[in-house]
Amino acid sequence: MTAPGDAPKISVRGLHKAFGTNEVLRGIDLDLPAGQSLAVIGGSGTGKSVLIKSIIGLLEPDSGSILIDGEETLGLSPGERERVTRKFGMLFQGAALFDSLPVWENVAFGLIQSQGVRRRDAREAALEAMNMVGLDTDIADRSPAELSGGMQKRAGLARAIATKPEIMFFDEPTTGLDPIMGSVIDSLIVKSVRELGATALTITHDMASARRIADNVAMIYQGRIVWHGPVAEIDHSGNDMVDQFINGRSIGPIQLQVAV
Repeated sequence: MTAPGDAPKISVRGLHKAFGTNEVLRGIDLDLPAGQSLAVIGGSGTGKSVLIKSIIGLLEPDSGSILIDGEETLGLSPGERERVTRKFGMLFQGAALFDSLPVWENVAFGLIQSQGVRRRDAREAALEAMNMVGLDTDIADRSPAELSGGMQKRAGLARAIATKPEIMFFDEPTTGLDPIMGSVIDSLIVKSVRELGATALTITHDMASARRIADNVAMIYQGRIVWHGPVAEIDHSGNDMVDQFINGRSIGPIQLQVAV
């Protein structure tokens, strides 16, 4: 937990990002204290993915500020950016495994490519990470294509934790999984984050998942944060947008464009 007076692990201020005339982020303000888990919820096209990609450096915002451990990250040189991103671990929505590499090498990718760890040591670290997420080591030399969707997601999680990151990002971690496997992956995420003592930021539209993994929830709508608070208070947020979203109602302040 962050002690009073300490800087947040992640602090976002006035973040704007547009693609042509489409203004996706319209002044995002968000703080994430060290050691906490935050879920950013919202429907498709609300700016969740653009927000997380901006924080990890895959997109360059048009304006604003992103501080990591109190350090401004916008405008960093490639070398300085790499130093910051070494603090990160990322579980992508589709696991994003490389078909040309065996499972263990996928898990060890960051260790080998970014940290220069020797292959023998990287393999040992990969097997350890696989064990943490419940993957048998006898699949280490298999191709990702031989794994089920749930196993691929576990392998992606193992890759995210193999470098023992300070900050973990999860992009729609339960997408494409059945409810039982989704619950299993959420439990593994909570376990992994706790054992690493990491700070976690998840983007999701899955409320069951958000309730399981998050300490706090922020809802984004039309490029702005419209509510931010403890997950235990979300059912009594007093915000009509939050109430409509978490209950899946078609009628309310959130208007969807539906072709007829």
